[in-house]
Order: sequence, then C-alpha cells, then structure tokens
Amino acid sequence: MNNEGDLLQEDARDEDNETEAHRMNKLRRTRKEVTKPQISSTEIGEMDISNSKDNTRDSTQIPTAPQLSSRMKHIKQEMAKNHLQFVRFEATDLHGVSRSKSIPAHFFQEKVIHGVFMPRGYLELIPNPKDNEVDHIRATCFNSDIVLMPELSTFRVLPWAERTARVICDTFTVTGEPLLTSPRYIAKRQLSQLQDCGFSLLSAFIYDFCIFGVPEIINSKTISFPASTLLNNHDQPFIQELVDGLYHTGANVESFSSSTRPGQMEICFLPEFGISSADNAFTLRTGVKEVARKYNYITSFFIKTEFCNSGILSHSLWDVGGEKNVFCSSSSGAKQITITGEKWLAGLLKHSAALSCLMAPAVSCRKRYSKESKDQKESVPAMWGYNDNSCAFNIKCHGEKGTRIENKLGSATANPYLVLAATVAAGLDGLQSSDGVSAGPDDDSTELYQSKSSEIPLKLEDALVALEEDQCLRQALGETFIRYFVAMKKYELENEETDAERNKFLEYFI
Repeated sequence: MNNEGDLLQEDARDEDNETEAHRMNKLRRTRKEVTKPQISSTEIGEMDISNSKDNTRDSTQIPTAPQLSSRMKHIKQEMAKNHLQFVRFEATDLHGVSRSKSIPAHFFQEKVIHGVFMPRGYLELIPNPKDNEVDHIRATCFNSDIVLMPELSTFRVLPWAERTARVICDTFTVTGEPLLTSPRYIAKRQLSQLQDCGFSLLSAFIYDFCIFGVPEIINSKTISFPASTLLNNHDQPFIQELVDGLYHTGANVESFSSSTRPGQMEICFLPEFGISSADNAFTLRTGVKEVARKYNYITSFFIKTEFCNSGILSHSLWDVGGEKNVFCSSSSGAKQITITGEKWLAGLLKHSAALSCLMAPAVSCRKRYSKESKDQKESVPAMWGYNDNSCAFNIKCHGEKGTRIENKLGSATANPYLVLAATVAAGLDGLQSSDGVSAGPDDDSTELYQSKSSEIPLKLEDALVALEEDQCLRQALGETFIRYFVAMKKYELENEETDAERNKFLEYFI
C-alpha cells in the first residue's frame, strides 16, 4: 500500500511538471526587456478603474471615456455624501514615505485631467535636502516639476482626517514620460512583465511598528518613551479606529497583536493581487501615524536599537486569471512545493544580497541578520526552510491560503513598492534560469540544489556593491533608479553620525 501511495504521489507530481514545463517554455520566449511607455500628460496615467477586490491581476489599461466618466460620477457622489473639502494627491518618495499636495474638492475634476505639479526633488532626495546633497547626486533636473496623475481606483475617504479624501498617484515628467525613479511605476512594470509571462502575484505585507507616548519635551537626541506593551485588549479605541479606518480605505487587516518588545505591534494584511498589497502598506505607513496622534501617541517604523521592525512580504504565484496557486503541489505532505515554486525560490536566493540592500536600507536594519551569530562576519548565508520563521525565505504550506513564500529579509523602513518589485524581478529570473535551490537547514536529503551559495552582506556598504553588480536587478529596476538609490544611500552613510545626533530619520519616519 505504501508503494502504491508513493506511485500516486509521483504521478500527481509528473502531471504538475508537464503543465509547468509548458509555462516555462512560454516564459523563456517572453522578452526580458519591457519597453518604456510614453504617456501624454493629458491622459490619466496607468489607472485600474475596476474594483481592486474583484481584480485577479494588475491592470495597466488606460480607461475609456465612458469608464472615466462612470468613475468620476461615483467619486462625486462620495464627495457630496461625505461633505469633503480636500483631496490629497499622494505619491511615494524613495523611502516609501507619502509626499502629497492637498486640493480643494471643487478643483478635483480639473486636477484629474491635468494633474498636480510637484518639485521633483520632493520624491528623489533624502529629508531636508541641502545644496551639497544635490551636488553629491549630481543630477541636473531636481529643480524641475513633475506631474502627479491620480489612479482613481485608489480614491478613498480618509476616516482619520476631517472631510478629506486621498488618491494615490503615479508620477510623470511634464512631457508625459513616467518618472523612472518612481517606486510605484517600477513595481507596476514588474507586475506587467509577470502578467506577460502568464502569472499573477497574490501578496500581503506583515509589519512591525513601535508606539511611543508623547513626552512633554523631546530633546534633539532621543525619543525614548515607549508605551506599555499593547495587548489585544489594551487601548482598544486606538486599535479599533486604526483597523476600521484601514478597512474603509480598502486595506483589510487580517490580524493584529502585540509583538516581541514593549510598545511594538504587528499587523497583518489580507493578501491581494497586483499592486494593491503595496498600496495597502503605503496607506498604513501614513494612516497609523495620523490615528496615533489623535491618541497622543507617536508611531514609527524606524528604530535605532538592537532590534528592528520587520516588514515581511508573504506571496504566492498564481495563473494569470487568479484561479490556481502554481506554488501548490497536488502531492500530499507538509513539505511540498512545485517546480515553479522551486525556481522562484532559487531566484530569491540568487539575488538575496542585492535584495537585502533594498529591503534593509538602513544600517540599523541589518543588525538582525547576525543577531544569532556570535562571530564577527562580513556576511551570513541566505537560508530557506519549511515553516521555519528563522529563515530568510520561509515556505508555508499549511492553512487555507495554500503554499506561499515569506520574504523575511525586509525591515519596516523599506519602501513596499520596491520590496514588491525586487521580489518579482528576482523570482522571474529564477523561473528563467536553470539554477536549483540549496538544501534547507533541516533537510539534508532534499533533491533541490543551488550551484552557488548565497550570502547576505551585514554592512550596508557591501549590500550597495552587491546591488550595483547585480545585472538582473539593474535591468529590471532600471539604471536610472539604481543610480539615484545608491547615491542617496551613500550620502546617508557619509552623514550617519550627524543624522543620528539630531534624530533625523526617526523624525522622518514618525
């Protein structure tokens, strides 16, 4: 009977392999390069006008006139119903922090058509830009304007802001070209390439953040007034308002709990297809701060101590219609993942050094990589495992969500759009290559392998070198973005001591 069961499992796995082989052949025929779209400033940008909850893939279609008219009619009804006075046009900067301009509600339709202008430097420079900062990056167009074009499907009334709504924007030059350093544009471009290969991504972020009581006086060097550990029933009005507010902005919270440190909270989102998971994370990063201030708290995703707030991306790969999880094997057993999943994982491992630069983009974020090691090392191995939360890449096959991979390299300070984009880029490269996957820490008998061991640099300087030398991610994310990102991080490293003294980044990420 055992032999018969083994044969049935082998037959089921062979069927999976045949369908995956067909998909792999299609993938190899797909062009690796994505042509830059040229979009005029009178168009509305790459808007997804359908309901994101009903969407099973990321849409990049420009809406027709009737669709735009229908969407605007619905928004006008919402604005009248809620007596809105202002609408925020929000865009992410390179750090994942919201930069916005608020528009009086009666100008909204005009701004939808023509966009809202903003200095380019707001999105591309680090906080409090100075002249020498611009010289360091050696760019010629920081003083030019860019255009914020709203994606109308993201229009939401903000429960935590009085008579105000927000809409997430894509960014363009005044001549209508996408801003090549825009993290959201880069993420949408990678999702589009994934869709061209016959796949869609279902993903969700899991975030830690810290809650501080507001002191009477905050000096220039420290903010060190953590609230008591938040249990599920502690300060319930704050938690309820936050979770309910996120729901009304389209970001569905699956669970929340106190985390491992005093004043530290963990919040998990429900998985969604396409760009929505990153939009939800982007919404949280601003929303939680606004709600906290109503309760005389300060929240921050950045911390300078020995521990770090994590930002995990849990994700799975589905067919383009969102009907089948292609990580799920029909074989029984707790440790089963398809060949597609193995190849995707191989890509994550292969590019883990460069990924870590984007996912742990500050010096303090990288300390946790070596927290279990007593030796002074330059790097640590990138580990993977089944249901092992200590690994950088944790494969979970249990639960109603099916097989999924948790990318645990990230910190909460990382830009969620860059995390999503880089993960997709690395996974796609794994699908297109012939590399296997190395053995997990507790699975010496596995048949998976990897030709070269992956190492995660412990120093940010080394991670920047790894990012610059990773040709796959350079091509996927774009040379322009890589140049700006690396220059920004080098400047931060040069000014690390000064910035630490005046709490620059803690204030920025509050």
